[in-house]
Amino acid sequence: MDFLQTLSIKPMNYGTSTGRKWIETTDQGVLDVFSPVDGKKIASVYRASQADYEAMVHTAQEAFKTWRMVPAPKRGEIVRQIGLKLREYKQPLGTLVTYEMGKSIQEGLGEVQEMIDICDFAVGQSRQLCGSTMHSERPRHRMYDQYHPLGIVGIVTAFNFPVAVWAWNAALAAICGDVMIWKPSSKTPLTAIAVQNILQDVLKENNLPEGIFNLIVGSGAAVGERMLNDVNVPLVSLTGSTQVGKHAAEVIGKRLGRTILELGGNNAILITPDADLKLTIPAVVFGSVGTAGQRCTTTRRLIIHESIYDRVKETLVKAYAGVRIGNPLDEKSHMGPLVDKQAVDVFLLAIEKIKKSGGKILCGGDVLQGTGFESGCYVTPVIAEAENHWEIVQEETFAPILYLIKYKGGVENAIELHNAVPQGLSSSIFSNNMRETELFLSHAGSDCGIANVNIGTSGAEIGGAFGGEKETGGGRESGSDAWKAYMRRQTNTLNWSTELPLAQGIKFDI
Repeated sequence: MDFLQTLSIKPMNYGTSTGRKWIETTDQGVLDVFSPVDGKKIASVYRASQADYEAMVHTAQEAFKTWRMVPAPKRGEIVRQIGLKLREYKQPLGTLVTYEMGKSIQEGLGEVQEMIDICDFAVGQSRQLCGSTMHSERPRHRMYDQYHPLGIVGIVTAFNFPVAVWAWNAALAAICGDVMIWKPSSKTPLTAIAVQNILQDVLKENNLPEGIFNLIVGSGAAVGERMLNDVNVPLVSLTGSTQVGKHAAEVIGKRLGRTILELGGNNAILITPDADLKLTIPAVVFGSVGTAGQRCTTTRRLIIHESIYDRVKETLVKAYAGVRIGNPLDEKSHMGPLVDKQAVDVFLLAIEKIKKSGGKILCGGDVLQGTGFESGCYVTPVIAEAENHWEIVQEETFAPILYLIKYKGGVENAIELHNAVPQGLSSSIFSNNMRETELFLSHAGSDCGIANVNIGTSGAEIGGAFGGEKETGGGRESGSDAWKAYMRRQTNTLNWSTELPLAQGIKFDI
């Protein structure tokens, strides 16, 4: 395939890079990568060893000594050049994202565009790493705070956004003066290797040292756990399940390290009697079947007022019948496959739990077979009637399953249902009633990190901070002031007088 050659993806690939070169370890086993699109093997990757990890950390520490002293706008210039390189490789990289992960080609290209956008954002941010000045209570003193680079940032990414989430972290960490170690999902390592190949040109052209942008593909035992326990990595940004995030938080917390956790979502849309259904239905369909339900911001629950419940239900079932499922490299396809057969098994198990709980499957739930579906990873998206308190509804099932939940009375009742899940990532209300929408956005409204009005739960912009509350982990990435998480804060006081007045008026004579 031409896009693999363009990205320098070979049949056998090394899994460890310190930026400008690959570490040629071959004795730790091989990771074979298969496409959920057609079930064919794409390529293989040599796994890294723990010795590779230790050597990489040493290289990164040395690089940090140089990189942190480069002025932030100059670091921004490097990120700008990375954004330009990504523009050159947008088509092949987006195609690889689609082929390796299974999302539609529009979404694959859109993911690379997010990488480009966050690079652009970070370039501007490199001139805006601002502290504050405060008035000192002591005469002829100046007091202010400032931010310094933190060190090595570990970035652990998930399969569903195999490159964009790395860029959210890496672009900001880079302009903050940090160096990075990227551990990608073992389900999607080839996109990470492709990105590392793209970065090499920029690093070489600017004569930058090894160790600023590092990549390591290895087992959890050899690499993942070592990173979590490593006191040389002051910050780990991890995207994954709540279960994985809880383990990471416990391990890193024991060494008083920092985390940015982007974990599970159980996102809901509230549909009130004042909703414009012409806006609502397309948002629901895209939010629930986009990326085959494998976004952390996927719409999983619809909380619908009883007065319009039947109308919404009938309209959605009809809309789902028009969802085109097929090869995601075909632009006519709306939905591609799940990432692998294990994900299909989780999907089918969830359907059985819905039925045992008393739920009704309104449509979907089949595993597609035949020509074009040879991988066994294509399914038909599900709409199910359910109750919010059911165990299966309280969980995040990473698959295209949408629960319809009825509410009575005022929007306060819908908000109560909405908040009654452990997760708190993204949320939305469709209503033209100002009082309803303002309540949803108020202190008594949505308890999520993202709350939208008259748009869906997915498709967050890079300009805003991304993340959620409760079991979603509390982390924030991307825009706004998320850059502060990648730096250490320092308060400074300067005495420019000829005396030494002490704080709080304390007298200490010698």
